[in-house]
Amino acid sequence: MKTRTESDSIGKIEVPADAYYGVHALRGYENFQITGKAMNSVFVKNIVKIKKVAAKLNGEYGYADKTISGAIIQACDEILAGGLWEYFITDAIQGGAGTSVNMNVNEVVANRASEILGGVKGEYLCHPNDHVNCGQSTNDVIPTAGKLTVLDFAQELLKSLRTLIDALKEKAQEFDGVLKMGRTQLQDALPIRLGQEFNAYAVMMERNYNRIQKAIEEMYSINLGGTAIGTCVNAGKEYCAHIVEGLACETGYPLKRAEDLVDSTQNVDGFAVVSGALKTCALNLSKMCNDLRLMSSGPKTGLSEIVLPARQNGSSIMPGKINPVIPEVVSQVAFAIVGNDVTIAMAVEGGQLELNAFEPVIFYKLFESFTCLSNAIKTLTVNCISGITANKQRCEDLVNSSVGVVTALCPYLGYKKSAELAKESLATNVSVKELVLKYGLMDEETLTKLLDPYAMT
Repeated sequence: MKTRTESDSIGKIEVPADAYYGVHALRGYENFQITGKAMNSVFVKNIVKIKKVAAKLNGEYGYADKTISGAIIQACDEILAGGLWEYFITDAIQGGAGTSVNMNVNEVVANRASEILGGVKGEYLCHPNDHVNCGQSTNDVIPTAGKLTVLDFAQELLKSLRTLIDALKEKAQEFDGVLKMGRTQLQDALPIRLGQEFNAYAVMMERNYNRIQKAIEEMYSINLGGTAIGTCVNAGKEYCAHIVEGLACETGYPLKRAEDLVDSTQNVDGFAVVSGALKTCALNLSKMCNDLRLMSSGPKTGLSEIVLPARQNGSSIMPGKINPVIPEVVSQVAFAIVGNDVTIAMAVEGGQLELNAFEPVIFYKLFESFTCLSNAIKTLTVNCISGITANKQRCEDLVNSSVGVVTALCPYLGYKKSAELAKESLATNVSVKELVLKYGLMDEETLTKLLDPYAMT
């Protein structure tokens, strides 16, 4: 393999001659072989967008040669169009607060820009630090790119959530006339309509939708222009004044400069807020899926109140067995997201003084949570919720055989007497209604009205 020699403050290193990355990215690649996964492509694209906007402003206000800035912009556009992706090589988890991935982008852009200027890779007619990174630091580029990526992922998540909410509302209407027994602590409680349960799920998920929407608003505040520690060292005055506005135009998001750039550089608590909203959503989803698995349990020896769509064989040994695999996978995603949230919380707490060095693991876990949650919601909606059917006769039989309706008699017969009737009904298998009439506690017309299960809902 042909190589070229590059050097940094550590020393010289041989880089593959045809590689668009350079010494810094290669050292990062060698040092941080952790996850086996490169940095998220959406995240890298957002870094490239920052480089593009920075080059425009640096060229416009004379902080960099306009010809070089033009070459940087062209190189960025080529990357954003899908070029040179195999040269972004640094691992998703890396030391240095993201310096390796920032320099990886700087080097790829610089080498391509150098070619555009008539040079060759490694010649650096456009320099990774002096030109591509002009006016920037890893410490304002990386958190800004992280926030942009959260905003990008949030759009897909909110879209999938909206589809789920609509599907749940449709089921709520479809099942509105289906009476079943409600349960508390897995014991018979009071009658409820199956549609009411599904409407409650829709309301719960609507709340999660709003909570996530609110949480991501913190991502609009960015520290770009603050450079290393929020004091704007090495960033031109006009550049600082316009970089956030320029990035807002490039991305379409209503970005704003952080009120305090030092605070925004030191502290990354906004990512904990977002992660917390995702965790809460995942917990709610898992609880709902627990309900679906319970209500569909059986088909002969469980509750069997609903039937979930059959998606695949459930056993390698038991013929004909069908398992609730979609709700199961959603719960597993919830477990993973809870774990990710713990990691993010620890990393947010782990910052010291003027910088949090642990943003790479925050982003790795947060982006994973977004991706898994979006995909889990999609499969839940398409492969489960939309195809659920109600076992109406089974629901009706369980209501009729339950003593839970006795609660409606408490205001008329008192709690103690009602409890005695419930106990006797369970022991003798005689219905509560029959016992009330037997003992002459209430006339049949009034009793029938009180024990109407639908009226109780």
